[in-house]
Amino acid sequence: MTMSDPIADMLTRIRNANTAKHDTVDVPASKMKIAIAEILLKEGYIKSFSVEEVGGFNSIHITLKYGADKSVKIISGLKRISKPGLRVYANAEELPRVLGGLGTAIISTNQGVITDKEARKLNVGGEVLAFVW
Repeated sequence: MTMSDPIADMLTRIRNANTAKHDTVDVPASKMKIAIAEILLKEGYIKSFSVEEVGGFNSIHITLKYGADKSVKIISGLKRISKPGLRVYANAEELPRVLGGLGTAIISTNQGVITDKEARKLNVGGEVLAFVW
């Protein structure tokens, strides 16, 4: 069965695993999902990720991050913004701030998939993929 929104599926798998306090989660791989996982790692929302081949298909193996004990979640929210039915774009002046700058917006630009802070530095806009806080 084909999936209409694979990025939303990835974010939902991470959100569900985080809520259930799992250590790891596996997501089918694509270049866009790997770029999103790199941003989550760089911003400190996940411990690590690796791309592995499982049954002939590539899969992203994500290790989730928690506080001192598992009751403290590092990722308190993940939200898909631009959807296949309604794309959301923002130019360099209109880039969104998540929780007043405490969260991260993931933007797909002509410079690649980057955070809202990097997009402001580069003065580029693009498609607003997701919010993470």
